[in-house]
Amino acid sequence: MHEGHRQRILERFRRDEESLQDHELLEILLFNAIPRKNTNEIAHNLLSAFGSLEGVFQADFDALLGVDGIGESTAAYLRCIALFYEKVRFGKKRAPALFSAEGFGAYLTERYSVLSDEVVEIYCLDAHNRIRFSKRFTSNQADKVRLAPEEVSKFIVGQHPYGLVLAHNHPKGNCTPSAADDNFTAQIQMLCSINNIRLYDHLIVGEDGWYSYYLTGRMEEIKRAFSVQNIIGKRL
Repeated sequence: MHEGHRQRILERFRRDEESLQDHELLEILLFNAIPRKNTNEIAHNLLSAFGSLEGVFQADFDALLGVDGIGESTAAYLRCIALFYEKVRFGKKRAPALFSAEGFGAYLTERYSVLSDEVVEIYCLDAHNRIRFSKRFTSNQADKVRLAPEEVSKFIVGQHPYGLVLAHNHPKGNCTPSAADDNFTAQIQMLCSINNIRLYDHLIVGEDGWYSYYLTGRMEEIKRAFSVQNIIGKRL
């Protein structure tokens, strides 16, 4: 029964690929990863869990494993496709080998120029300012991203970086930080302080350019106000 259904949907794909809905495209994609199961149901499960195709391909390995019907090999398959897409899409927009606010501001401006939704990215640095890992978070909305401190804490524990750089975009606004941006920066600084990790910078890209908490001196202000050592010192 599955073979007949697969053949029919592949014939539709050949005739008129634009007519297929998101779940059908995802279903076809899963044919190679799951050769002997009904991938239609699994495709619906993925879209239900992550809201969109974009959400599916931005989900991390563990999140994919939480979806009914997804095992380790299928999760790895979807993550590989997502990473290939990122490399093709941003192949000419590689991050600088070493972090600097100036170099990163230019890089992020180009990187975010194709985005219509707001995203937050966290970059992990080693002790030599080299970028070792990054992760993107999004709510698939143009004006906000919901990123709980608990998610960042889990990310920090999993990666054990020497330092972090935060970056996000304002697709429909200027690069000036909002009160919410300030609060988020303070929260992450406190998490970094607790985990003995250095928060280097928080960069924001808007329609009018980019903003660096470090270059404007705001990063040092936030570090003084939201550092475990400073808070404890004031109380003693």
